[in-house]
Amino acid sequence: MKFFGKVFIGTILLSTVSIVAQDKAVFKNIESKYYNNTIMKGVEDYESSKKENKEHLTLTIDHSKATYPKDISKYKTVWYRKPISQGNTGTCWCFSTSSFFESEIKRITGKEADISEMFTVYWEYVERAKYFVEHRGKMNLGEGSETNAVAKIMTIYGAVPFKDYTGMLKGQTFYNHESMFEEIEDYLKGVKKANAWNSELVVSTVKTILTHYMGEIPTEVTVEGKTMTPLEYLNDYIKLPTHEYVNFMSLMQYPYYTKAVYDVPDNWWRSNDYNNVPLEDFIGVIKKGLKEGYSIAIGGDVSEVGFDKYEQVAIVPDFDVSSAHINEYARQMRFSNGATTDDHAMHVVGYQVVDGATWFLIKDSGSGSRNCGPSCDQFGYYFMHEDYIKLKMMTITLHKDAAKDLLNKMK
Repeated sequence: MKFFGKVFIGTILLSTVSIVAQDKAVFKNIESKYYNNTIMKGVEDYESSKKENKEHLTLTIDHSKATYPKDISKYKTVWYRKPISQGNTGTCWCFSTSSFFESEIKRITGKEADISEMFTVYWEYVERAKYFVEHRGKMNLGEGSETNAVAKIMTIYGAVPFKDYTGMLKGQTFYNHESMFEEIEDYLKGVKKANAWNSELVVSTVKTILTHYMGEIPTEVTVEGKTMTPLEYLNDYIKLPTHEYVNFMSLMQYPYYTKAVYDVPDNWWRSNDYNNVPLEDFIGVIKKGLKEGYSIAIGGDVSEVGFDKYEQVAIVPDFDVSSAHINEYARQMRFSNGATTDDHAMHVVGYQVVDGATWFLIKDSGSGSRNCGPSCDQFGYYFMHEDYIKLKMMTITLHKDAAKDLLNKMK
């Protein structure tokens, strides 16, 4: 999953269970305000291209008379660190799941860890380089990945505190991986064209590119006066049990209560570690987990009109499909015909029930959740109606203890 914060599509109005359409669509010019004016401010190439872009109207929702549950204090939440920005990168998969693991560390040990996202990103690129050679280039090349990639990488390479590896060079304010990824992509395409399948050389070259843009990767860190390796920091200090996290999806194309591949490009290593369950179980385990104090890393489609990056709410307008008709068929149809795509990953940190429906508090690293400006209370959050999760959110990662009943049903 990846999100660059460049596409802003919708504003929305709270839909009802009524089958009669009540939401109204309008066309508006929508600017990617925070991305344009903050993250990319001063980037010369981007400033030049921005001036050339013409304004265009986008289909959105008339939400002028709507009110939404955006008072964060009314949500029952887990402990979590405040939202941070992923900048101009496609690394939402790592930011969301690192945040999720920080909450898990607090829940399990009481420690308040600040994990380096870029340490994981660095080693993810190394693993991709190895896979690229082993599979002779037959893989998706991109910045995106899935939420279950973080535990996979940490199990192999460990973790470090953010202070020991920021992944930024001196003077940087925001992450910007555009040039770094282009260089890696061009290099790997050249390897494939030349049939130069030397794994040691390819990995070494990719590491050189990563170090140039992100800085030297640490081999040890000092915490509370004790020097330790990244694996020791993971296993002995923050004590994160990476093997205890499970992944779920809900797609009719596979038998329920079996494991299957999440068939999207950003699942580049073709992980089949997804427990496929009925939609009722999928939304049920999210609600149950939050009520019991577990948070969740979640991923899916944020390109809909109902996902509003200015109101910072996610609903399904009734001119799309009524609440009463959101079911496994509607969900599968949109995935099968490409209307539902694998765009973005976030961290579900809280919930509240409003008029019988559950709303979820979503911590986000993308630019769309920041258009209200740093001084607003909602900076870095979305407020997601349960209908949106049922229809458009495709995968979750959570601790196995939050999903015992479902895991017992797995064949």
